[in-house]
Amino acid sequence: MTAPLKHSASVTVDVALGDRAYDIVIGRDVLASLGERVAALRPGVRTAIVTDRTVAKHWLEPTEASLAAAGVPTSRIVVEEGEGSKSYATLTQVSEALIAAKIERNDLVIALGGGVVGDLAGFAAAILRRGVDFVQVPTSLLAQVDSSVGGKTGINSPQGKNLIGAFHQPVLVIADTSVLDTLSPRQFRAGYAEVAKYGILGDEAFFAWLETNHGDIFAGGAGREHAIATSCRAKAGVVSRDERETGERALLNLGHTFGHALEAATGFSDRLFHGEGVSVGMVLAAEFSAQLGMISPDDAARIARHLSAVGLPTRLQDIAGFTQEGLADADALLALMAQDKKVKRGKLTFILLEAVGRAVIANNVEPQPVRDFLQAKLKA
Repeated sequence: MTAPLKHSASVTVDVALGDRAYDIVIGRDVLASLGERVAALRPGVRTAIVTDRTVAKHWLEPTEASLAAAGVPTSRIVVEEGEGSKSYATLTQVSEALIAAKIERNDLVIALGGGVVGDLAGFAAAILRRGVDFVQVPTSLLAQVDSSVGGKTGINSPQGKNLIGAFHQPVLVIADTSVLDTLSPRQFRAGYAEVAKYGILGDEAFFAWLETNHGDIFAGGAGREHAIATSCRAKAGVVSRDERETGERALLNLGHTFGHALEAATGFSDRLFHGEGVSVGMVLAAEFSAQLGMISPDDAARIARHLSAVGLPTRLQDIAGFTQEGLADADALLALMAQDKKVKRGKLTFILLEAVGRAVIANNVEPQPVRDFLQAKLKA
């Protein structure tokens, strides 16, 4: 592992996609540079900021001030906070507001918020006038290390998460780590699950570093920037090699097949944040891998132990309302998994583990062993 970054330094990670390559700028207080960077990237551009009510209270005015200082005109579109905004209704609201703001093909949409806003605004940009470019300004840890990078945009269907969407790469990502200071402890923990994911699926040395240094990350020390930059480099490398998820990129879905089903079962509500679902999902994936003889029980326990140590849920029983109908039912969870985007001809695809730091794609997983595994976990 390299030495942690200093707070005074920013780092730029390149997402190498040829003529669609873009930079991820990571560091404290880099939001102030947004206007200057946008003006240099697109002289004469008009922008529209899409954000949610909570983020707007903290960061909308500083974002507008940065753009104004660089002579970049902008308008604002504010939506409700939460996963419920990843809906057809809110997509219509945002799209119509962008049209009313006269955002044209050579203009920019700016997604200022967490994963919900990034996915929603990015999808609106993808379909507006058959494609308008956008900038990601992620304000949650989860968005900074995962959803803002790679071009996945979309909304939820009542039948499943992210089933309506498009690949649409941003032209710039500004990840200001100082904005994370306004997150609640629960929101920050949820985002940390995606940080840990990069170690679990492909970098055992990074996972070991997290086991030792997670306290500094949560405290806002220099390790925070290092963890974010390491995560972004990992994702940028995968995206540059497999943009459309035809192979390797599927590994980034570790924990998501279980996790998305759990999110759907809890109604995409505050009962289970996305990162919390991923945390439980990664532990389930590790334990299912152990049951199949792919990974040692000790490695599976190591993953659960670390996620539990930082305060993340690791068992189905940790989820609020666990006993409510639809969650404590293996068949209902399996039915939700059958709507997963990775299902092919009715066969489930899972990301499983051979060791900490070595994930593999398991195609054509038969439903019955998964049902039996879930049934056992529900009764545990």
